Amino acid sequence: MPNATLLLHFEEDHASAQRIADAAQMQAACIARHRFPDGELKLRLPPQLPRRVVLLRTLNDPNEKLIELLLVAQTARLLGASHMTLVAPYLAYMRQDIAFQEGEVISQRVVGSFLATLFDAIITVDPHLHRISTLQEAVPLAQATVLTGAPLLADLIASQRDRPLLVGPDEESAQWVAQAAARHGFDHGVCHKIRRGDKDVQIALPDMAVAGRAVVLLDDVASSGHTLAGAASLLLAAGATSVDVAVTHALFAGDAMQIILQAGVGQVWSTDCISHPSNAVSMAGRIADALVANNI
Repeated sequence: MPNATLLLHFEEDHASAQRIADAAQMQAACIARHRFPDGELKLRLPPQLPRRVVLLRTLNDPNEKLIELLLVAQTARLLGASHMTLVAPYLAYMRQDIAFQEGEVISQRVVGSFLATLFDAIITVDPHLHRISTLQEAVPLAQATVLTGAPLLADLIASQRDRPLLVGPDEESAQWVAQAAARHGFDHGVCHKIRRGDKDVQIALPDMAVAGRAVVLLDDVASSGHTLAGAASLLLAAGATSVDVAVTHALFAGDAMQIILQAGVGQVWSTDCISHPSNAVSMAGRIADALVANNI
C-alpha cells in the first residue's frame, strides 16, 4: 500500500467518508463488519495499513461505536499504523462534565481519557463543552481540533431568509449564535432555560422585539426537541412571522422532529455531521482542511 494517509470508515458512513476523502485527496477503505447471533462484532480492516490512518466515526448512538473504536484502533496499529486520527464529527458523552450528585460518573472525563489512549489526534465539530474551555481538557491529546458548523449554517440562513433574527434556545447556545450572527451581521439573542428533566424545560425569551421577524433558532444539537419546540411556540406567540431551526448535530431522538414541527417550526436545517434528512450543509471541506493543516 502506498505510504499515504488512509481514511477508514464503516458502511453507513460511506457517503460522508467519500466526501472527506475526495476533498482531502486521500484514499478511503471500508471496515467490514459482521454481527454474531449473541451481539458480538467481528471487524475486518485492510491487511496492510500505511503509517498514518484516519478513522471516521460520528458518535451518535455511541455505546457500541466506542467498542468499535477500541477494536479498530488497536488492530490498526498491529497492521502498520503508527499515527491514528479520530474524526468524530459528533463527539458523544461531552455533556456530563461534573458530578451533580454524589457517585455520578463524569462521563466526559472517562470517555475523553479512553479516546486519548487509542488515538494520537482527534477532530470534531462543535463539541458540547460547557464548563471547560478547550477540547484538550476533555480529550487529553496534543492534537485536538475543534471545528464549527456555525459559519456554514449562517451562510445557508442568509441565502434562505431576509434579515433574520438568530435566537439561541438556551444560554449554552450563545457561542454558536454569536459566531453565526457575526458572519452576516444578523441581530441575535439567547433564551433563558430552566431544565427540570430530559423533556421538562421552561423557556424565557430574550428581551428584544421579535414581532414581524423571521426567526431562526440556532444550536449545536437537537436531541429531544423539547427546548426548541418550547422556544418556537413562544416566538410565534410573540409575533414572529416564521420560526426555522438550524443545528450542527441532528440527533432528533425518538419523535423529536414531530415535536418541533408541531410547535410551528417551518424549515429544519442541519450539517451532515450526523446523517439525517434535514442535512443541508456539508462539513467535509472543513474536515479535509483540518486534516491537511495537521499534516495528517
